This record gives sequence, C-alpha cells and structure tokens, in this order.
Amino acid sequence: MSHTKATPEAFRDALPREQLAAIGDAEPDPRPGRLGKIPVIRVTASKADSNGIAEAAYRVFEIALALIGLIVAMPVMLGIAVLIRLDSPGPVLFRHRRPARSVRVCGRNLEGRTDLHPPPGGYDRDAQYYAPAYFTLVKFRTMYRDAPARFPSYYPGAYAREDFRSQYPHVENDPRITRVGRLLRKLSVDELPNLWSVVVGDMRLVGPRPEALEVLQYHTPEEMIRFTCKPGISGLAQINGRKLLSWGETMALDLEYVRMRTIALDLKIILLTIKRVVTAHGAL
Repeated sequence: MSHTKATPEAFRDALPREQLAAIGDAEPDPRPGRLGKIPVIRVTASKADSNGIAEAAYRVFEIALALIGLIVAMPVMLGIAVLIRLDSPGPVLFRHRRPARSVRVCGRNLEGRTDLHPPPGGYDRDAQYYAPAYFTLVKFRTMYRDAPARFPSYYPGAYAREDFRSQYPHVENDPRITRVGRLLRKLSVDELPNLWSVVVGDMRLVGPRPEALEVLQYHTPEEMIRFTCKPGISGLAQINGRKLLSWGETMALDLEYVRMRTIALDLKIILLTIKRVVTAHGAL
C-alpha cells in the first residue's frame, strides 16, 4: 500500500492547550485553538449491547490475560522506563484524554450542550442518545517532552473536512520521536501500559483504537457508531495495516468490527495481533 508522506504544511492551526498531540504523544500545545462539535446519534440495538454468560466469561478471560501480560512484561517495562529516562528528559509515562465507549443520555439532558452536534430536527426529549465519554490513556512516552515548542507546525488543529479521510494519522520520519521512542514503536511495546486500562475496564483487548479527541469532529453520525463499543488495544485496523492505513480506511474497518463483533472474532484478532507484532507489520 502506498503511504502518502505527511508534512507540517499539510496541517492548519494549532491544538488547544488542554489537549495533547493529535498524532503521537507529547506535552500540551500552549497555543490557542478549539475542538469542533461532535455528532450525537440515537440509541439503537447493536452487538455492543449484548450481555450474558458468554460475555461475562470473556470479560474474566480478558482480565486474566491482561494481568498475566502485565506480570510477564514487568521486567521489560522496568527496562523500558530506565531507557526512556536515560534517553531524554521527561516522564516515563504519557497520559492523554481519549474517547471511551459512548454513554446513553436522555435527549432532555443533552439540550443546550454546545460541544455536541444534535441530529437533524433536534433531540427527542424522551429518547436515548449516545453521547461521548472519555478516559485517560496511559502508554510509554516516545516523544520529546518539549516537542510542541520545538516542532509547533507538526500539531494539527484542523483538517480540511473533505481531505480528512485521505490523510494518514502518522508522520513519516517524525522528528518529535526520541531514539528510544522509535525502537519502542517499532517493537510495539510502547502500548504495554494499555493492559492496565483493560484490567480497570476502560478498554478491551479488542475494539476500535481510541484516537485523539480532535478527530471526533470529522466523524459523520454513522461513523460515530464506532464509539458504541469499548476501545481496544487491537482491532481489525491493527491486523490489516495498522499505521499504514489512512483515517478513512481505519474508520471503515472499525465500523466493520462493531457491526460483526463476536467473541470468536476477538480471539482471532488477538492471535493475528501477536503475529503482526512479532513480524513488525505496519509498525512505524
């Protein structure tokens, strides 16, 4: 697959101070800006709503696998922490507010919210809608702490809406990434702390990858369906190209996953993810 090179000139404006980088992991950008409105969709039945014995058993399996992963990887994680501190100043861990599974909110409670884009015709006061929710993603820091000050033009605040889906979320030869950070990303070990998010219930082993909040404003109402499922460490996009995919390709695969999700599919994705990580397929 051809991969169009992203450059600073391809982006416009800056991120708001309270948000972190839309691509990668760095400190908050001190320059002003704001997020666009996020579409809201009405609640309909979906596979994400399924419960029962099978789901409960799978949740126990997820927690057990995540805990085993954390325990086994602990020596590696301690080594990574030392390397990060020796390589560049700054914290070992990077924390970023990301979209969680959307929550159900009654229409009457959404009226007047300026951060949301209501459906055509406005809210039905007695109907239920999916409204955005958030959690704190934790991973190893792979960028320079002062990256926003050193490379301010690499922080997009707005894409041209018509160009968004053809853009790639990752910058080739990104100068913001540290030497150790490049190695961590190549080996896909920078996301090992995500396993703790699985244990506490913020994420699943498999699900749509949680993108930066700035991306939400470019979603159509139909595409917001991807947030009716908990975000995951891996998913269809991660086993079908990972960082080689454009925004549009990633969202299409996430939507496909949400619509056809089964426990059997999750197990298949977990196994294929291990294979992709070992072969470094799609890693940048």
